[in-house]
Amino acid sequence: MPVRVEVVAVGTELLLGDVVDTNSAWLGQHLALSGLDACYQTRVGDNVERIVAALRIALERSDAVIVCGGLGPTPDDVTREALAQLLGVELVRDDEVLARIRGMFEQRDRPMAASNERQADVPAGAGVIDQRRGTAPGLICPLPASDRVVYAVPGVPHEMTEMVTRAVIPDLQTRMGGRAAIVSRALHTWGMAESALAERLGPRLEALEATGNPTIAFLASGMAGVKVRITAKAPTVEEAVAVLDTEEVSVRALLGRNVFARDGATMEAVVGGLLQARELDLAVAESMTGGLVASRCTDVPGSSDWLRGGIVSYASEVKFDLLSVPEGPVVSKVAARAMAEGVCRVLGADVGLSVTGVAGPGTQDDMPVGTVFVGLHLAGSTSVSHLHLAGDRTLIRQTAAVSALDALRLRLLGPEEPSTG
Repeated sequence: MPVRVEVVAVGTELLLGDVVDTNSAWLGQHLALSGLDACYQTRVGDNVERIVAALRIALERSDAVIVCGGLGPTPDDVTREALAQLLGVELVRDDEVLARIRGMFEQRDRPMAASNERQADVPAGAGVIDQRRGTAPGLICPLPASDRVVYAVPGVPHEMTEMVTRAVIPDLQTRMGGRAAIVSRALHTWGMAESALAERLGPRLEALEATGNPTIAFLASGMAGVKVRITAKAPTVEEAVAVLDTEEVSVRALLGRNVFARDGATMEAVVGGLLQARELDLAVAESMTGGLVASRCTDVPGSSDWLRGGIVSYASEVKFDLLSVPEGPVVSKVAARAMAEGVCRVLGADVGLSVTGVAGPGTQDDMPVGTVFVGLHLAGSTSVSHLHLAGDRTLIRQTAAVSALDALRLRLLGPEEPSTG
């Protein structure tokens, strides 16, 4: 039977933004890999009443809850008290747990504060998960007259991950009646809006809706493009991956070259791989992007193998004097063409890529904000793309940089083969 799991992260510091809640992200990922459906995640401050309220809501909609944090020795660590109140029982000091805590301090040759004794307090009827990396044991709290359960684990990440992997997930899988795996894969796309992607994939989405496995979702991810996330569930990870492999072929057939990478690969890394495979090196001439393209390229390990260098020709005089751009408007196809050819000549590169345009706040050369020209010189031929980008100054510049790299990617891939479908 499917088990719906909810994560409740405890800590006022999480609400204030003083600490980033990486625990919930880790739990979501590893619950999915274990075939467990993580349907909700909640954050709540260090307050008994509010923790109890959050747990009651969670138990109304989930079969199991993992409470993360609030098991320390200080007065604001109140998860134990909240669990006892939720279950309607008293806290009972467990002498075996207390002995283990004392033993940990003795092994480290450190005195134990009296407050650490609180960590041996267990709600009556609850089970204890041994602590192996710290002092706070975990708890397993079955609800009376119910098949629901609450687990409490420490908030210290390395303590939490060890305890969840060793004890919580196996217990949940036992309750589920078997093992399963949920695996996701993200295809990164560029050049199509989320709505356009959904329309292109419409027939496939309708077909999958009938089966429910795998599923497809869309995630707008800024300069990483719009991600098409494919998720499959199967008895084993290997079987789930096989489902993903099959579905990826179908999605790529519908989206074509709009898919530029998979599972976190960046546009610049993909472009670098194509350049290296063709034994070509790149030179970049940038105006409005001010070095963003070159910066993204140098973020790729080993980029010295294919990146010759860059020229930030921000002032018009630099374009005229260094890159041989003809006198006249610098936001133009003519300027972009000359910049791409000029940077190849000056830096002795095989490929020249140029960006010039208007990021704002005002117009330039009678061109509106968002106007971008991308020049590309390769194998003796130069092409220029005219883009119309939206957003503020920062967004336009960032989008222009990635779009320029995408133009180079498409050129390196060569002519697209006609569809045989």
